[in-house]
Amino acid sequence: MSGRVLPDATVRFDDPTEASGIYGKGYFGTPASGGGLLLDRYEGVYLAEMGRAEVAEGKGRTVPWPALFRKAVRSDTGFAVRYLVYRDLRQRGYVVRASAPPVDFTVLPRGGILHKTPSRFWVEALSEREPFDLARLFDLAARAQSAKKQLLLALVDEESDLTYYRVRRPSPNGALPPRPLAVPAEGWLSVDRVTVHAPGAVEELGRALAYGSRVGDRLELSLLEAAYLASTGQLTLREAQSGRAVPFERLEARARRLDPGFPERLAAYRDLRSRQLVVKTGFKYGAHFRAYPRNPEHAHARYLVQAVPEAHRSRWPTIAGGVRVAQGVRKEFLLAGVAAEGSVRFLSLERIRP
Repeated sequence: MSGRVLPDATVRFDDPTEASGIYGKGYFGTPASGGGLLLDRYEGVYLAEMGRAEVAEGKGRTVPWPALFRKAVRSDTGFAVRYLVYRDLRQRGYVVRASAPPVDFTVLPRGGILHKTPSRFWVEALSEREPFDLARLFDLAARAQSAKKQLLLALVDEESDLTYYRVRRPSPNGALPPRPLAVPAEGWLSVDRVTVHAPGAVEELGRALAYGSRVGDRLELSLLEAAYLASTGQLTLREAQSGRAVPFERLEARARRLDPGFPERLAAYRDLRSRQLVVKTGFKYGAHFRAYPRNPEHAHARYLVQAVPEAHRSRWPTIAGGVRVAQGVRKEFLLAGVAAEGSVRFLSLERIRP
């Protein structure tokens, strides 16, 4: 079968029989007037590479596949990365269609019929060298969920291997009801941690409400835990050396000096606790938090959480590492995007094989 390559690297088949044969085997192309068929760049290059179609230009001169590929790249500088994704999905047996923004492709479920079966995936093709843009992904995930589609990010690395991530906007929740202390506990501040000694407070905070770590007869609280409890009126603080009272503002200022990202972490911690989750440090996993649906004595952590500004941008290898670690220990990787006023939105990334 042969078609005409057009200046923008799309391909047109005028013969109705050829057009019908191509369209009927995988839903390639868009039917044109007179029984013809118009292939976009991805479809034309793919069919040429697979040996399922020949294309010609000028006076019938055949265009070899490499030349057609280069022509497509000249017409669209991002073509090479997106074509790798298109090709991979087609090789996996999916019907793939180029899409208008906000994503690159729509993908039918396997066995789907074009124009009858709703698409299942929205797919965005990205190079690993492109920045990870949290604000944009929040927007894409919200649009996808509104349209009842699964959002996939197809990351192409420098060796042209692909990794797929499913992205969604979750609502993490747990089952440990809040139970504020009737009488505030007393904590003693020493550099970057707080110690609680009163046996009743140690038992209630440490065992019943799952704050801190028991060390002998005392309870060790992190600055985050102490700040949260102090801000909710459940903890009063004194300096361990001088015995002087420590107001919340002074504690927060100290925490900011020790950790510039403390405001985002505290906002995320507060939000997770409000969702009845138990929140512990995620240091051993390279994350800010691990979050449990119930008391850690009776449950495993469900989430690994990284708290960042909602306009966070970073390198993809960093994100890929976080997702890999989380799934390696059977947890869900969440980014907690914190707005300037302290509100929190969550984004889930999960590595999958489509």
